[in-house]
Amino acid sequence: MGRRLSSFLLIAALACASLPAAAAPSNSARKAAPAARQPAAPPPRDGQAESRLIEAYRLVGQGRRRDALAHAERLVRDYPQFQLAQLLYGDLLATQVPPGKTVPGRPEASAPLLRELQQEAQLRLQALRERPPAGAIPAQFLALAPSARHAIAVDTSRARLYLFENGPHGPQLVADYYVSVGKQGVEKVAEGDMRTPLGVYFIGSNLDPKSLKDFYGAGALTLNYPNPYDLRRGKTGSGIWVHGTPPEQYSRAPQATDGCVVMANTDLARLLRTVEVRSTPVVIARQLQWVAPQSLQAERHAFTSQLQAWQQAKRSGDLQRLLSFYASDFASYDKSLADWTPVLQREVQKLQGRNFALKDLSYLRWSDSADTMVVTFGEVAEGARTGPVKRQYWLRQGGGAWKIFFEGVIG
Repeated sequence: MGRRLSSFLLIAALACASLPAAAAPSNSARKAAPAARQPAAPPPRDGQAESRLIEAYRLVGQGRRRDALAHAERLVRDYPQFQLAQLLYGDLLATQVPPGKTVPGRPEASAPLLRELQQEAQLRLQALRERPPAGAIPAQFLALAPSARHAIAVDTSRARLYLFENGPHGPQLVADYYVSVGKQGVEKVAEGDMRTPLGVYFIGSNLDPKSLKDFYGAGALTLNYPNPYDLRRGKTGSGIWVHGTPPEQYSRAPQATDGCVVMANTDLARLLRTVEVRSTPVVIARQLQWVAPQSLQAERHAFTSQLQAWQQAKRSGDLQRLLSFYASDFASYDKSLADWTPVLQREVQKLQGRNFALKDLSYLRWSDSADTMVVTFGEVAEGARTGPVKRQYWLRQGGGAWKIFFEGVIG
């Protein structure tokens, strides 16, 4: 008689067996091809390995151990570097041998590695069991500009990255993936602290994988850490990317990076070929708050009124009234408010009282110890076809008043 399932494998299998139908993996188990003529395996797709892993757990939970073993064997053959799949396969093999015997060629995982793999499995299962409500979006997505065709949100407590497609009906969740974050967790403060930053960021560039070491896998998307809000709070560091894994490693432990967000190469590939540089926002949160889009209308309208008041002050040509919208400790790169005032004065004079529109407007809200709003728009004067693309950071101060603490041209 073979061995019993390990307690962890049994718990994971039972958890998968009880998953509601809506949370079923998107890629079902492949049927075994006849041994005589086995077709070539299709190219790996994003999310496929995880779906197949969960399907193996589900088969165990249904008492179909032999089917699960065959499924796991095919999985590790297709993804030999997927350590969590190897652990599952090894555990299933161990159930087939008598007590006291060993599984030939099966290395025993060290206790720290085993804990990491179990934590990875738990987080993958949690993300499948606790799905975002249908149609819900992260509360930070107050309004996305039409030019932002995609948006990304990372829930670090669940080790999960969510990809949204932005269309006529707003952002729609289209995929989500397991990710790894900093060795020391989140809330980056200083260079070298091995933490992943929390906040609202934007993809700066899509780095050519040929220019990178194998360590970064299929490629990398750079983030604009530290952003103006980070700089205002004295945070330091740089080089925060979303990147892949080395060829010999499918995924990394939940907390295993120097501060970057790391995902499997097959999953990263979708981001690399779909998201746009400069216009794609990336929200990294300790825990995402999922809300119905219509619940943000009141907050969006309230801030729109504030932005329109700033717009009217600039249109009027009243410099002092315009300056009342700026924080006293405003800073635009190396310019203080006193240094920025001549810039505003020149812009007001150039308008000559003409109206101007705010095109492709987006609001992204961030709340921690303070409320901030990241506002991006194209400023197009009446009679002009184009204008500069600007980004402002607003801070809610005492009494509830919003003030601009950063403003700059980004395009």
